[in-house]
Amino acid sequence: MVGTYDAESTNSSNRIAQTHIDLDLFFSKKSSTKDINTLKNVSAIKRSVRNLVLTNTFERPFHPEIGSGIRDILFEPMTPITATVLNQKIEDVIENFEPRARLIGVRAQPNLDRNAYEVTIEFYVVNAPTELVEMSMMLEVLR
Repeated sequence: MVGTYDAESTNSSNRIAQTHIDLDLFFSKKSSTKDINTLKNVSAIKRSVRNLVLTNTFERPFHPEIGSGIRDILFEPMTPITATVLNQKIEDVIENFEPRARLIGVRAQPNLDRNAYEVTIEFYVVNAPTELVEMSMMLEVLR
């Protein structure tokens, strides 16, 4: 008689999922310790994605390659081609510079009344692939 082998019952791994922690760039303080708040896991990655999308190329010291370059596109006429280029630039910057996010899709829909784009970004966190994260932002020209 052949017995069955169950890998889960014999696995003695104490592996814990990785935690992602970033500083809160609004520099809000904790009330108890007067220290700067930290963002953890999904909120840290969402803030990082937002910062990457809003960063222009040559804006970060010592890393001129980081940035999306979407500010130039916001001054173009609102056409489907412009929305497609905007989608592609956002996808490129997230895939190249945010290894903690596995990108699913980007949708940029023009809002002609506000002269802005409503951008929706969907991604999974690399260590927590069961929760789909969806974030929305309004990209508009500020003069």
